Amino acid sequence: MEQNLGQTATSSSVDIRELNERIHQQSAFIDLLMMELNKVLVGQKHMAERLLIGLLTQGHILLEGVPGLAKTLAIKSLASAINGKFSRIQFTPDLLPADVIGTMIYNPQEHKFEVRRGPIFANFVLADEINRAPAKVQSALLEAMQEKQVTIGDATHKLEEPFLVLATQNPIEQEGTYQLPEAQVDRFLLKVVITYPKKEEEKLIIRQNLNPGGAPKINPVVSTQDILNGRQLVREVYMDEKIEQYILDIVFATRFPEEFKLGKLKPLIAYGGSPRASISLAHAAKAYAFIKRRGYVIPEDIRAVCHDVMRHRIGLTYEAEAENITSEQVINEILNVVEVP
Repeated sequence: MEQNLGQTATSSSVDIRELNERIHQQSAFIDLLMMELNKVLVGQKHMAERLLIGLLTQGHILLEGVPGLAKTLAIKSLASAINGKFSRIQFTPDLLPADVIGTMIYNPQEHKFEVRRGPIFANFVLADEINRAPAKVQSALLEAMQEKQVTIGDATHKLEEPFLVLATQNPIEQEGTYQLPEAQVDRFLLKVVITYPKKEEEKLIIRQNLNPGGAPKINPVVSTQDILNGRQLVREVYMDEKIEQYILDIVFATRFPEEFKLGKLKPLIAYGGSPRASISLAHAAKAYAFIKRRGYVIPEDIRAVCHDVMRHRIGLTYEAEAENITSEQVINEILNVVEVP
């Protein structure tokens, strides 16, 4: 019996070694993509990696940051590097669902209605200042994000793969905005908060923008098929049962903090992460391991993506808001207490 167990363990470790080597070889395109993005994105490695995580997991990303932090530039550059179709929708209070998904237009020559496709029909869609649009427009975008399809008239149209929605919201200006409903925010795999660059990085940004030759040109270095193949490989990344347990402990600590000796958090959390939070944390960790060109997930991968996956999935009470406690602080407290495998 002991001999059989030993053989199983050995064969299992060989499998992981083979998987690791295969993923290391087949994830080489990640380095090409990052090199290309680094031509124009100075000091925004965190954002670039999160865009790739979204791309490799079919997950959409909500970016929050003040204007001028290269949010639009990032997704345009990613689209150029993958040779994908890019479209930008500026969300405004008078926007209609038809302005996003398209509508039926009457053709007088043919005497019939024809579909005119909206800007949602692209590989990379930048939904700029998404919180400026009313609920009807947000729900039209929600179908596209969740179902990867849109309904125009009585026909349903599939969207091209890869399909990534990058939504931005401005945290400093709330006049004329519509707060995103929790159900829609939960559909975003990651919520990435972008901060100002460091002084040395900003010096490089100034030089780059004043360069007589203009900004560096992004060349297509990866095909959309490479991305689709990468998605399949990400699913194959090995995740040990102990890592799964670690994910569950983190998510359950947001629901029942008292069970993890975090009773002081109970009056601060209105609701914790749903099962979608656990799934998203596992997906994002696998993609992060793949970006680091590894065939297996380690606890550091979970910790690296945890804030981006969880910050928009924890509801805080009025008591927490009165004490100026943020979801970031709650996540830090949980990560400090939950046992690392």
